[in-house]
Amino acid sequence: MQRGGSMPVARRKARLVCVMVMLNICIFILMGVTWKLVKSGPQKVRIPSKRFWRRQIRSESFWNKEQQRLDVIYNPIFNPALSGESLIMHPDWLNDTGPLNLCDSDYRVLTQISDYNSLPQRFQDFLLHMRCRTYPMLINQPHVCNEKPFLLLAVKSLIPHFDRRQAIRETWGRAGVLANRTVVTVFLLGNTLPVDHFPDLLGMLDHEAKLHNDVLQWDYRDSFFNLTLKEVLFLEWFSKHCPQARYVLKGDDDVFVNTLRVVDLLEGLSDREAKDLFIGDVISNAGPHRDRNLKYYIPVSVFVGQYPPYAGGGGYLLSGDLVTRLYNASQQVVLFPIDDVYTGMCLRKLGLAPTKHTGFKTFDIVKKYRSSPCIYRSLLLVHSRTPQEILEIWPWIVRPELGCQ
Repeated sequence: MQRGGSMPVARRKARLVCVMVMLNICIFILMGVTWKLVKSGPQKVRIPSKRFWRRQIRSESFWNKEQQRLDVIYNPIFNPALSGESLIMHPDWLNDTGPLNLCDSDYRVLTQISDYNSLPQRFQDFLLHMRCRTYPMLINQPHVCNEKPFLLLAVKSLIPHFDRRQAIRETWGRAGVLANRTVVTVFLLGNTLPVDHFPDLLGMLDHEAKLHNDVLQWDYRDSFFNLTLKEVLFLEWFSKHCPQARYVLKGDDDVFVNTLRVVDLLEGLSDREAKDLFIGDVISNAGPHRDRNLKYYIPVSVFVGQYPPYAGGGGYLLSGDLVTRLYNASQQVVLFPIDDVYTGMCLRKLGLAPTKHTGFKTFDIVKKYRSSPCIYRSLLLVHSRTPQEILEIWPWIVRPELGCQ
């Protein structure tokens, strides 16, 4: 028993000897280094020959220049108000702000965009007013989200598209309780002008808005190049009037949406999955088209670089929480003339990217399957469909007894 009890004491002694030896070695090394430093005299601090922060090179393309300026304004490292170094690095172009009133015509574009005069008129108008985001709201529905909707359907439309809106109201955009969840629909409109060859339909629109209480309208020129403006105005409206909506589906007024399947998908999400939800028909590794004959033409004088991943603007689904964050991010991103690319830019500003979902078919489905009820029951969104086709397809969704063709 005595022999067995003496073993731990021996081990402790051995460990103590090892610790003392290691401590002496460390002291010896430290003394040697100290003696060498004293003998060699005071040491100079080495100053790097290059700046830690690179000097930012100003782009030659107008949109990129404007974005660089916003990046500086919203970056505390480079902000001139916080860093004297920034004033030295960017003395010239930081103050190239254009008119003080952001909604005045920005005539810098005439001299800073070399081929401005050759661009389509609506593109010219977009560039002249690219910085303006403040437009009067002509029709509002401030109480439409009082019931705290599970799903808000936000549909981009034009004033003359009465038939499309009515088809949506009678089918996939029917407001109320759907699959035991509250669904609310709003239609997003600008103003159509005689100069764009539109008739005066404001009286009819006013009647429609009072009848259905689902029309939102702002006083800006509703054109292809202003779809981005429609996007940011909706983001602002949502943040003020509907932040309690859990999910938002944004789409065009010529898409078909299987709302039942959308609700079913959303109910199966965890809180973690729901927080940053943004799904759609994602386009990656894309860049600007340089062919002047194309609808999506973007000249080098306006933008250079690749596009971030983005979901096709025909329709996509995201969380309400992310909509609010996108609104905040949009204040830091210069308006871009293609709305779905712009939304991708705002997502990237948040450090996010859209997720591809095979249920979104923004480029349609194979022709031979377009009359099959089973196809539409398995999908979330299909683009594009006429009002008559939407009215025909919807019963296939809500009446499962109808067999597949």
